[in-house]
Amino acid sequence: MKDGILNVYKEKDYTSFDVVAILRKVLNTKKIGHTGTLDPQAEGVLPICIGKATKTVDFLTNKEKVYATTFKLGVSTDTQDHTGVVLQTRSVDCCEEEIRRVIEGFIGPYLQIPPM
Repeated sequence: MKDGILNVYKEKDYTSFDVVAILRKVLNTKKIGHTGTLDPQAEGVLPICIGKATKTVDFLTNKEKVYATTFKLGVSTDTQDHTGVVLQTRSVDCCEEEIRRVIEGFIGPYLQIPPM
């Protein structure tokens, strides 16, 4: 492919830059870029612009992202995510209704501040 947009399924543990670097070698091109970073622990579709299509990156960036997740209540780690060392575990006394109410606060746009 000389010019175009390629939707790549990015697997966990790869950065968006890793995907671009791999494709740069495979496609033997320097003019290549992604339309928005996916977290290394996220997996999903990462649109890649190649050749003349790199001029469209500005039109494709800053679009909404949708995340699906699972989580474990009552566990604290040193990185505040699943990759860290567990510092504490405790039982959690709450019901499904309460959990759903809290989760609803994360639906829609909001400013996310990194915890660290």
